[in-house]
Amino acid sequence: MTWRSPLALVREALRGQRAREKDLRNLASNLPYEGLEKGKQPNRYFPGNAIKTTKYTLLLFIPMNLFEQFHRLANIYFVGLAILNFVPVVNAFQPEVALIPICVILCLTALKDAWEDFRRYQSDRKLNNTPCLIYSRKEKQFVERRWKDVRVGDFVRVVCNEIVPADLLLLHTSDPSGVCHIETSNLDGETNLKLRRTMSGLCISHPVFEPESFNSVVVCEKPNNNLNHFKCYAEKPDKEKVGAGIESLLLRGCTVRNTDHAVGFVVYAGHETKSMLNNNGPRYKRSKLERKLNINVFFCVILLFTMCLIGALGHFLWLQALPVVPPFLVPDSNGHLDSPSLSGFYMFFTMIILLQVLIPISLYVSIELVKIGQIFFITNDIDLYDEDTDSRVQCKALNITEDLGQIEYIFSDKTGTLTENKMVFRRCSIMGTEYPHKENGKPLSSCYSTFHWVSHSCRAESSSSSSQKIDPYLDFFLALAICNTVVVSMATAQRQRVSSLHSRQTNNPLNTLSNLVKKPGSLHRIFTFWQRKPKRNRTISEDSVTEGDDFNPPVKTEEPGDINGLQTCSLYAPSQCNMPATTSDNLSYEAESPDEAALVYAAKAYGFTLLARTHDSVTVRLPSGEDLVFEVLDTLTFDPIRKRMSILVRHPITKKFVLYTKGADYAIMELLGTPYAGMCRQHQKNIAADTQHHLDCYAKEGLRTLCFTKKIVSDKMYESWLVNRRRALAAIDNREELVMDTAVQLETNLSLLGATGIEDRLQESVPDTIVALREAGIQVWVLTGDKPETAVNIGYACRLLEDEDLVINMSCKNKVRRPLSASLKVGCLTQNPRNVDTTQDISLVIDGRTLTMALSSDLQDRFVDLAKRCRSVLCCRVTPLQKSRVVKVVREKLKVMTLAVGDGANDVNMIQAADIGIGISGQEGMQAVMASDFAISRFRHLKKLLLVHGHWCYTRLANMIIYFFYKNVAYVNLLFWYQFFCGFSGTAMIDYWLMIFFNLFFTSVPPIMFGIMDNDVSAEMLLGVPELYRMGQGAGAYKFSTFWVSMLDAFYQSLVCFFIPYLAYQDSDIDVFTFGTPLNTISLFTILLHLSIEIKTVIHWVIILGSVVLYFIVTLAYSGLCITCNPPSNPYWILQSQMADPMFYLICILTTVVALLPRYIFHVLRNSIAPSPLAQARHLDRLDPSTKSELIKEWRSFRGGGQVKRSRLSTPPSPTLETPVDIHLQSPISSDVMGDEFILNVITENYQRERNVNSEESEEKASKLQSLMLFLWKWSVHTPNPLVKRAELSLAYFILQ
Repeated sequence: MTWRSPLALVREALRGQRAREKDLRNLASNLPYEGLEKGKQPNRYFPGNAIKTTKYTLLLFIPMNLFEQFHRLANIYFVGLAILNFVPVVNAFQPEVALIPICVILCLTALKDAWEDFRRYQSDRKLNNTPCLIYSRKEKQFVERRWKDVRVGDFVRVVCNEIVPADLLLLHTSDPSGVCHIETSNLDGETNLKLRRTMSGLCISHPVFEPESFNSVVVCEKPNNNLNHFKCYAEKPDKEKVGAGIESLLLRGCTVRNTDHAVGFVVYAGHETKSMLNNNGPRYKRSKLERKLNINVFFCVILLFTMCLIGALGHFLWLQALPVVPPFLVPDSNGHLDSPSLSGFYMFFTMIILLQVLIPISLYVSIELVKIGQIFFITNDIDLYDEDTDSRVQCKALNITEDLGQIEYIFSDKTGTLTENKMVFRRCSIMGTEYPHKENGKPLSSCYSTFHWVSHSCRAESSSSSSQKIDPYLDFFLALAICNTVVVSMATAQRQRVSSLHSRQTNNPLNTLSNLVKKPGSLHRIFTFWQRKPKRNRTISEDSVTEGDDFNPPVKTEEPGDINGLQTCSLYAPSQCNMPATTSDNLSYEAESPDEAALVYAAKAYGFTLLARTHDSVTVRLPSGEDLVFEVLDTLTFDPIRKRMSILVRHPITKKFVLYTKGADYAIMELLGTPYAGMCRQHQKNIAADTQHHLDCYAKEGLRTLCFTKKIVSDKMYESWLVNRRRALAAIDNREELVMDTAVQLETNLSLLGATGIEDRLQESVPDTIVALREAGIQVWVLTGDKPETAVNIGYACRLLEDEDLVINMSCKNKVRRPLSASLKVGCLTQNPRNVDTTQDISLVIDGRTLTMALSSDLQDRFVDLAKRCRSVLCCRVTPLQKSRVVKVVREKLKVMTLAVGDGANDVNMIQAADIGIGISGQEGMQAVMASDFAISRFRHLKKLLLVHGHWCYTRLANMIIYFFYKNVAYVNLLFWYQFFCGFSGTAMIDYWLMIFFNLFFTSVPPIMFGIMDNDVSAEMLLGVPELYRMGQGAGAYKFSTFWVSMLDAFYQSLVCFFIPYLAYQDSDIDVFTFGTPLNTISLFTILLHLSIEIKTVIHWVIILGSVVLYFIVTLAYSGLCITCNPPSNPYWILQSQMADPMFYLICILTTVVALLPRYIFHVLRNSIAPSPLAQARHLDRLDPSTKSELIKEWRSFRGGGQVKRSRLSTPPSPTLETPVDIHLQSPISSDVMGDEFILNVITENYQRERNVNSEESEEKASKLQSLMLFLWKWSVHTPNPLVKRAELSLAYFILQ
């Protein structure tokens, strides 16, 4: 290796930094430079593939770990006091002894950190030494190397079921179509297979790929942590650019599935890979209790300085009062004696060292131990285990368990969180005619009669002009089968999840329809019901049809064959002898969303079976058994802006370019233009209107809706579009926008085929969970992207909304540009809007567009003021960004504890914005789980997690922290009172070793076990009476008043524990340690019996008795063995002598009783005269089960728990039975808000009659409007004009008041 000057090394490092910071990187193949030194490598500036996640090195562990630990101010405080004790003029104890407590804490923490870092080192070493295949030009083949040997610019080969070692640009696969399937569960938790394609036009797929033939330069963006986007293009020697995106990138950590092998070009390695950039480690959150704890520690510091100041002042006054210099004041070597003022100054620091225990050094370690114990019991709760998924609750945030007991607002997603996210095909509408199904997706038998399986996708016999008859029903089911990204799993895929999915879905009752369709001759008896004149709202209801397999309608039938000289592709089922040998029963589908899987299985049940999907083709088997292979020209993937996806194919029979599109109704209906083949434009409008009516009905039933369309693309249009598409795919800047523009360019003038309704059922016990949470004082908000009708239906089903609720439905059809100046205009008003004096629950339903306006800076406070008066809020059509915005606004404006729960990637922002984020491991992958603080498998687990474990964790930790402060103050005050009798000299009457043992061993274990295992109320009682959860909300158990009462109690007990022994031993000749030993023993009894007031279980008594026994054993051994352990003091045989004196036992018993008597009397009086709900619950816990159950019912009825009535869980109130009050807000200034409209629907249950009230009506009608508004919102704030004189009311006043 040649020597290089430091200047050259610096210059090379700067070049490397500039190369890594460029927005675009030019990467070349390493093969021509193989074997050359590093300075001649083209990609030398980019890091290797070896990773290092450890924090420390062997040589620098001690200084780096100490630096980390000293970030905690408490450690700096105690180390400073230990160092201060080495100063002779201020030391209170032996300097070496004073270092013991803080050294123990630092050493234990260092050992824990070292063990964790060593485990990370082992993981890194194992990962870096994982074998992989890298191409070598010398060997002319792929050779085995290690992951750490991979470099940017290498060619890596990955075989099936192998993990990708670096971010690879896919160049070749074993699949002839250039497709590779990967599983990204290691990155985002999703186990569904994803499709990756080779770069088209760059490498020709051969059975053997030659990396040496690759002579292009790869230009890609600099590394980022976005797993869903990647910009890249390859520039060929002829300067032609070939673009690629995330669909051609294999991410490090993914697993190759269903593909024999794949070859890729390394673009990112090591810490620059997307998976490593997303590995940010655990997030740290500070709990609300911890923030209060820091305030109380600050108060203790003030108390400590006050006591030290008193000690310093007392020492000064004591020295001043001495008539002569006493002999125990020894001057220095020069015979100089410090002045009283200087001695008082020194005594201030001596007192800090003596009373340092007032700041609980062991409290922080105890809190961490308690939280670890709490998490152990939470994760091992059998009630929080889900047998179906074999998963239990996961605790990822170790420091916020107590926040589970203080939640006031819950923000929940709907799909997959409240519902199963297991989609069942329930309804479909084809060309304006609806076809219902029974439960579980089984079609009604009579619906078969309405399907006219003529489906003549025709091919002309010759080039001569001929007509073609095209069937929309064929196109509809073809769209169901191919307009998706579903992957057909191979039988060789070694994945347990595939087989389990297949076993579930093959039993779909929709398969019964395929048996009818494939029955020979069964379709010859089908009549063409829709060929009649189109009628409005043509719907075949479930009640109007009869079930049965025998159906013989008296209609004319046609035999399959040639029609008008055309060659027919028949969909009739062939005879058994003509059935193909291959079967599709063993097919399994891997879908990125349950919706797509449900549609593909529904199409399969109707006989349209998706057989295979490759990069450039998709194969569908028709009911007749014939296979159609469509050439896939492009796939316009779904994005949240377009709200739709499309697939462009070449029809195998007509050879035309066909675009099939599916998406949300509001994103599809506005793109309709071209009528279906053979139909007039008016007929197309009627079909669209009928389909929209069906969609509205589906939404009211809580079904998820999708629209399907078709478009014939001309050759000229396709060629023009293809040029723009290729240019967009090859772009680096604004690539996403350009690609989306090309999709929007093609998705116009669509022909409507039909719509589908898919049922997403509620999870088990969701209504009971929401009712229990509401009784616990928690407001539940649901934030969903579904239509308002769907969301409202689910809201009634899950009891978020009740039948007797007033539901305020706020929607803004257009953007209101001047909402503050808009006014209310009453459109409909009930004649008798119930009784204004009743206290009725109010619920708010608001859509995304209105929510955007309500969250603006000028309306934000008013919206929050309105929302907090509602019992529940339902936000529809909201985006992921709006979800997080709502959580932040409510948390910051109302200063409440928030919890967000979701299951999908669109819930990550909301989960991270809340105080506590909970992810549900559902059907949409594990992204929400990975970003959450806690993870559960079912929404019902939230009930016990909050009401039981949340209550326990909070009350345990709050009481333990208060007890720690009390314990330290009570013990330290004994030393403080003694200073009044020793001239404030900073001496102690208790041996310092026993003082250390007192806090480290004798009194530390009982509060820790109390914080881990105490159950103030049983789980059965907490679940039966959710109202008990309210005790932790707001200030909760850890109040400032509780803290100061404990401090006063500690001062009183310390006075009793000191002065009763002092008065008993007054005028005796005992030495200082003989006086201090009873004080130490009495303090132990008092502190432990003080805790016994709160304990409820036998194990706590055992631990307390064990601590007392340990105290006597250690003290007796120390007194008998340690003669000069702490010179010049001599504690030899002190406790033995005391235990031989009856006076010792009398003092211990009498002092302990007098110290604890006020606290016992207070507890008895409080629980007898005015018992708290927790005290009543503890009393009920001691009763027999039958009596307890009856009393719980009476309690809930008395306290209002029975007011939450049980509503029906099927459908919401019928629209015909509702009383809508539509309030249209229009601006008085027509030029500003012309055409803008704001609608408020107030839904009540009893409909009497409607009448119009305009702005010129009398003051009496305006007064009725005011009464209705006061009834709706139960205003508690004073308005500047309480009597509304006009019927017009500003929007700002409406939202605020």
